[in-house]
Parts: sequence; structure tokens; C-alpha cells
Amino acid sequence: MSSLFLMRLCRLFVLLCVQVLILNHVHLLGYLTPLIIGYMMVCFHRGTSRVSALLWGFAIGLIFDMFSNTAGMASASCTLIGLIQPPLCDAFAPRDAAEDFTPSFQTLGFWSYITYVFIIMLVLHGGFYLLDAFTLANWPLTLAAIIGSSFMATLLIMFIELLVRSRK
Repeated sequence: MSSLFLMRLCRLFVLLCVQVLILNHVHLLGYLTPLIIGYMMVCFHRGTSRVSALLWGFAIGLIFDMFSNTAGMASASCTLIGLIQPPLCDAFAPRDAAEDFTPSFQTLGFWSYITYVFIIMLVLHGGFYLLDAFTLANWPLTLAAIIGSSFMATLLIMFIELLVRSRK
């Protein structure tokens, strides 16, 4: 097995443990629950094929669904992220970036990286909470949950990124 695959499995295990054991029990204001499992998709390098991103997204979401009892909502949301991540990474990457370009603070710059992460988190939480509500009857509450959870998840991912990158 390649070292990239093993690194992704280790990252998946740690993120799922933190998400399932800690963050699934955090409900700020009764509605806001950050989903940091999208960080796996944020870390994919530029050369990742769309099929690979879709399969990884589905697998990440399916494992999260099994441990969180969310009935496929995370699978659908993470698969949607897998669909948009490769073109989004290409859009934010510098034109002369290599195929193994990995988005981070150092490679994209602070504000571009925050924007990149926030867009991915917005899509993840948007898909998740719209499938959870499955109606637009109470749309202000759903919109507040999407934006608030995306903002919290982005802040947590920035913190994780600072911890991971500072050790290197």
C-alpha cells in the first residue's frame, strides 16, 4: 500500500473518532454541530481524480453514517464534496502549481485557504442540513444551522491545520 493511502486512513480514523466521540455531542444554541469530516476532502491534492474523490467522499460519509446513525445524509453530502473538490482546488491553485499541489496556509495564503475551506464546509453542511430538514418550512433555522456550523467547522479546521503544519 502506498504511504498516501495509509496517511489518509490514519487521518480518517482520527477525524472520525473526534467527530463521533466529541463533536456529535456539541450542539451550540441547540442547532450548530460542526462536521470536521470534510477536512479529509480539503486535504486532497490537486492531482486527485474526480472518481477517487467521489469514492473517498462516499466511503468517509458511509463510515460516519454508520457510527452516527444519520441514514445516508453524510454519504450524500461527502459525495457532493467529492464532486466539487477537484475543480475547486484547481480554481484556487496557482496556475503554475504541480499536480501534487496540496492546499494549505503556506501554498494558498491565509485568506484564499480560509475561503477554500469555507466553501467546502458550506457545501457539506448545506447538503447535510437540507437533507436533515427535508423541507423549507423552517428555512431561517436551517440556513442559520448551515452557516453557523460551516463557520464553526472552518474555525476548527484552521486550528487543526495550525497544529498539523506547525509540527512539520
